[in-house]
Amino acid sequence: MEETVEEAEESEEPEEEIIEEEEETVEEAEEEKEVIKPRKEEIEEEIVEERIYTIPLRRAWVSPRKKRAPRAIRLVKSFIQRHMKPEALVVKNEVNERIWGKGIEKPPRRIRVRAVKDREGTVTLYLAEGD
Repeated sequence: MEETVEEAEESEEPEEEIIEEEEETVEEAEEEKEVIKPRKEEIEEEIVEERIYTIPLRRAWVSPRKKRAPRAIRLVKSFIQRHMKPEALVVKNEVNERIWGKGIEKPPRRIRVRAVKDREGTVTLYLAEGD
């Protein structure tokens, strides 16, 4: 029985080493997260122009039922083309999901978006905060 007690004590030591190694990896992961945060700030610094628009989509409702949501997307794109003159236009998934949220037949009557223009002239559309 003495041997089993000694073996049990020996087996506990490697577990402690493993726990210490896990703590080190957690600390390394936290350091990596800190490095990533400044990159997001750099992206925000590239903003040249930011505007919030309420885009009317009532003309989409003139279309046949099965073509309303695609037409609403085209209306959003044409509105931003007309007002911000972008080189390229990126519609974020959250805007697309809001338009398609009730299906193809019932897009919203209007939508509030935040349009952000960067140095290259690319405009990115986000949902306005609070919507």
